[in-house]
Amino acid sequence: MPQRSLFIIFCLYSVNCFAGPVYISHFSNLSLENWQHKSFKGYTQYQIVPLNKQTVLQAKSTAAASSLYKTVKIDLHKTPYLNWSWRIDKKLAINDEQNKQGDDFSARIYLIIKGEWFFWQTKAINYVWANHSPKNTAWPNPFAGNNVMMIAIRSNNDASKQWYTEKRNVLTDFTRHFGDNIRYIDGIAIMTDTDNAAGSAHSYYADIYFTEQ
Repeated sequence: MPQRSLFIIFCLYSVNCFAGPVYISHFSNLSLENWQHKSFKGYTQYQIVPLNKQTVLQAKSTAAASSLYKTVKIDLHKTPYLNWSWRIDKKLAINDEQNKQGDDFSARIYLIIKGEWFFWQTKAINYVWANHSPKNTAWPNPFAGNNVMMIAIRSNNDASKQWYTEKRNVLTDFTRHFGDNIRYIDGIAIMTDTDNAAGSAHSYYADIYFTEQ
């Protein structure tokens, strides 16, 4: 839906400042505190569950799109690296996720910068488990254009039902795609969505945090 990417950006109203390593989620502590759920079409079912002797966030979506988002201010000069683990148990049958009809993902994480003056100055990077695009491919979001850049972290040749641990230099990615004046991000969102192609997805996310190295 056209409003999806823009709403995730606009719904950040307050900030929390941290120093040192920044822990965004505490799924292992059975908590979704400070996360808000927003529907764009139907509801992705987000639930903290036990899986293989750990506690994680499960996401199930069928022809639906909703997100969990959290407002938090991160200083990328201090902690530029985003760390997370994820797993998908069902892949989407989509050949081109770079158009509006295919803009669905079994797993994705938004990092958001609020515009200082106008909403169209807001920027975001979206790390996705791609359906077809090769890893490290980047493209503008088909609904939001160049304000939201999509980056494939995993793709269709990565195994399902297997955990992958990621580390990404967010400062480097924002600098590459938006220029060299980026220091802070203002929020993060998790989304498993299947509304555009009316498919179904099943995925998991483990704890998410930022580090200095």
